[in-house]
Amino acid sequence: MSKPQVSIVMGSDSDLEIMREAGKALEGFGIEYEIDVTSAHRSPDRSADFAKNAAGRGIKVIIAGAGGAAHLAGVIAAHTTLPVIGVPIPSTPLNGMDSLLSTVQMPPGIPVATVSIGKWGATNAGILAAQMIALADASIAKKLDGHKDKLARGVEEKSKKLKGGA
Repeated sequence: MSKPQVSIVMGSDSDLEIMREAGKALEGFGIEYEIDVTSAHRSPDRSADFAKNAAGRGIKVIIAGAGGAAHLAGVIAAHTTLPVIGVPIPSTPLNGMDSLLSTVQMPPGIPVATVSIGKWGATNAGILAAQMIALADASIAKKLDGHKDKLARGVEEKSKKLKGGA
């Protein structure tokens, strides 16, 4: 088994169902990942240490999911130069809008690539991480090309079905 290239972290284990979607996307491209819990608010030192040591462990991209006052991705981005992708989790009565704004509104100099709220966002975070890795890995780039082709074929099949040709 090779070393993980992507680290998926979340603020609470209650976020696991959503964040597993990022892992599923990475698995589809054959990318090894690790998954863990760390909290920007309940374990800030742990979160900072995680971020500071990720690159040294071979991590290339970090996907961070959090709900509510979703500061995890930003705290991690403040402590590393690795790309950080934030996944807003819909965990409060605001259905993730608070998480989205907390994740996306980063000050200049501390970017967090932010995807949509919930499972769709987690899936896209996994694909975006694969695209980042593919910049230096031709085999992953080829798998991404195959993924795009599969999506296009699916649209063609649905079009034919709607037109009565299937």
